Amino acid sequence: MKITLLAVGKTSDARLQSLIEEYTQRLRHYVPFEFIIIPDVKNAKSLSQEQLKTAEGNAILSFLTPATDVLLLDEHGREFRSIEYADYLQKKMASGKDLTLIIGGAYGFSKEVYARANGKISLSRMTFSHQMIRLMAIEQIYRAMTILRNEPYHHE
Repeated sequence: MKITLLAVGKTSDARLQSLIEEYTQRLRHYVPFEFIIIPDVKNAKSLSQEQLKTAEGNAILSFLTPATDVLLLDEHGREFRSIEYADYLQKKMASGKDLTLIIGGAYGFSKEVYARANGKISLSRMTFSHQMIRLMAIEQIYRAMTILRNEPYHHE
């Protein structure tokens, strides 16, 4: 099983990018992992929010296969404690399907992306920048892997 994180738009903060790279490398010791950046939509400022979500959605959908299990990082998604998230990921991994987590653009996801998703998760009730969520999502997957292996990274 492979885990992929898709995100719309590049990370412009070098400090965040450095931490994303660090946790990506750590995570790859546990599971095949890929972090894919979907380029920003060209001429986005001339598009309405719905047009932008549709354009981003089309780009997101182009990366997915029918067999991929798709989870959206969404403010209305299911919330977990870290140990619960580890158990949830373990069940997903046991299915043998590749898992793709998706961070949408500033205005969320298109209807088509919501329709394709197999579920939604939320990392917090608070709002964070899309760039910070990338790091948080990767770190939480890494944390889940260390929990599943009973390694000392996570403390209760």
